Amino acid sequence: MEDNLLQTFKVAVVPARFTEPMEGKQQSSGDLHFVGRRDELIEAKRSCRTIDDRDILIVYHQGAFYAMDSYCYHAGGKLQNGDIEHKYKISLAEGEGFYKGTDTRKKPPVRTWFSKGVKQRTHTVTETNGEIYVRLSGHAGWIDSDYYQGELGKEQRAKADATEEETPETDSDE
Repeated sequence: MEDNLLQTFKVAVVPARFTEPMEGKQQSSGDLHFVGRRDELIEAKRSCRTIDDRDILIVYHQGAFYAMDSYCYHAGGKLQNGDIEHKYKISLAEGEGFYKGTDTRKKPPVRTWFSKGVKQRTHTVTETNGEIYVRLSGHAGWIDSDYYQGELGKEQRAKADATEEETPETDSDE
């Protein structure tokens, strides 16, 4: 089972399965939105775009493009500048969350990856003649990263950003 989870985590496919309306708003899932030229996005590795009021992160990783909500599902942090999940792992293709735990059913107990289910909304990426397009996911169910795309999540992010700006940086060598 561990091999299957790890293989799922390392998938290099870009599906369009998961998306949902934010706070009752229907997303325009049928439209392709131009997000950049292939060579520019490869060079950047991670780029953010706003599509229909939704902030999207476009990632180029191991030869494939991925698109997902740009804020971390559990704390609203910007995924563009940091590791995509420090404590957990997120499948770029599916948005599925994984954590490392101990499988006590095995004798002796072993550390293995467990799924938390889909946590980060992913979107479809299409390439045509060197141009990259994103289609917002049309899935109508709630996914945890949706919270930070809505008004309450935006307010929470703004408060966190303001607090961060007020906190002076200190040199850890002092």
